[in-house]
Amino acid sequence: MRLAETPAAARAGGDAEAVPAGQGAAADSVGFAAAVAALEAAREEITEVRDDLEIEDWPAPKRLAPYATALAATAYRDGQEAGTAQLMLLHDPAGHEAWTSTFRVVVRVHADVEEEMAADPMLGEVGWSWLTDALDLHAPGYGAPSGTVTRVITEGYGSKEEEPPSTAFELRASWCPDGEQLDDELGGAVFAWCDLLAAAAGLPAQPPGTRRLSRRERGRGRRGGRQ
Repeated sequence: MRLAETPAAARAGGDAEAVPAGQGAAADSVGFAAAVAALEAAREEITEVRDDLEIEDWPAPKRLAPYATALAATAYRDGQEAGTAQLMLLHDPAGHEAWTSTFRVVVRVHADVEEEMAADPMLGEVGWSWLTDALDLHAPGYGAPSGTVTRVITEGYGSKEEEPPSTAFELRASWCPDGEQLDDELGGAVFAWCDLLAAAAGLPAQPPGTRRLSRRERGRGRRGGRQ
């Protein structure tokens, strides 16, 4: 499942939109509503303790799964935008051959980085570790992880040729949350997503006062986290 297949990022206010692509069973609809509520609860926790991250609703993709909802986040450093990110939750009650549950989390993070950092051959490995470390901490039941890390170089031409080149980091990834601990796993996914954005944007991952989800204390090992 690729984020590139979703509509272009456009911000929207109000509650996160859940978009059913077909007529699912009532139980599926209720289950998805509970999953969306878990995302919203984690979103509220984060916004209570972080003033350097702004989280808002984002139009959900309509063709990737029968049910979907999405969030967008912007990171600010010293009052200036330092990175952006999107998170989508997909739900297909019928399952998917590449998934380990009926839910799939898809994320994208983009942040400008220094030229030296963009040129570092370890950037991909380090960037991926930002995600897996955050998942190990917040949502250790994740399964079937997949993703890419891209170095983005932007150069101006024509009327923009005087603008200096810019370099950026972009990570796209997806994974399946553990269905047996779904609420905790989805809340943890939001925390991990924000930690990833913070790392890419050069912000603290866990500011003082952030409450850790209770399941993080259980020390339960990852189930299928590393394939």
